Amino acid sequence: MQQLPILAMETSAGPEHNLRIDGSDSPTLQIDPKRSRFPCCIVWTPLPVISWLVPFVGHIGICREDGVILDFAGPNFVCVDNFSFGAATRYIQINKEKCCAITDLSEYQSEDQYGENEPGRDIKTWDDALQKGTQEFQHRAYNLFTCNCHSFVANNLNRLGFRSGGWNVVNLAALIFLKGQWVSTAAVVQSLLPFLIIFCLGVALAGSTFLTYLGFFTAFLVGWFLLEREMATEEGQVFSCHAVEAWEQQLQKANDSKKLVYMIL
Repeated sequence: MQQLPILAMETSAGPEHNLRIDGSDSPTLQIDPKRSRFPCCIVWTPLPVISWLVPFVGHIGICREDGVILDFAGPNFVCVDNFSFGAATRYIQINKEKCCAITDLSEYQSEDQYGENEPGRDIKTWDDALQKGTQEFQHRAYNLFTCNCHSFVANNLNRLGFRSGGWNVVNLAALIFLKGQWVSTAAVVQSLLPFLIIFCLGVALAGSTFLTYLGFFTAFLVGWFLLEREMATEEGQVFSCHAVEAWEQQLQKANDSKKLVYMIL
């Protein structure tokens, strides 16, 4: 099958922009917010208007091993190294040892019984999974509620088997909101100040009416995302490490069969 090209944004002339998504030509870097480099991280930035009203809703992306940010920015388009709504203000670094699709498969990389046609053979590293996810979302229509930046990141985390998978829009947003680290004090101000200003003005001018409408708007967003999660689960878009466990079982059966043949001979 012909490999699809990776869409890139030509925002600077640095040599890193010539790297492919597999990241094989670059070692893992340290987190460097000034250069927008967040190796193996999920990053977050506020959305205009929406984040001013509901501060835990924003735009997210996932980063390669060399720290370059990937985010689902529009129909059939994954943006590379140009975070769509500005610099990242929060991030959370993922422990690759908790990604079972990588750690489990690495045990078989040097074993002869792990055939070239085994499922998952083409996902050996963090960047392998991100490349597959990017190619998939280059053929997806963008929808704010049903197929968005959160869907892209959740798809990649499930592909990696992070914490056994099962990631979706809701628990991913909760993870960033509760455990995400702020890049700087200025990032905190950038993310929360608009909400605080609008909230104070709304309460001062409209009182309980403003709070009621804000509550309805927040409940609508949360309810819709919960509905989207259920729809994604029914359609099989949310998967976990059960596939990896199945591969292990098949390998074990194959080894047992070989032992039985040897015993008979």
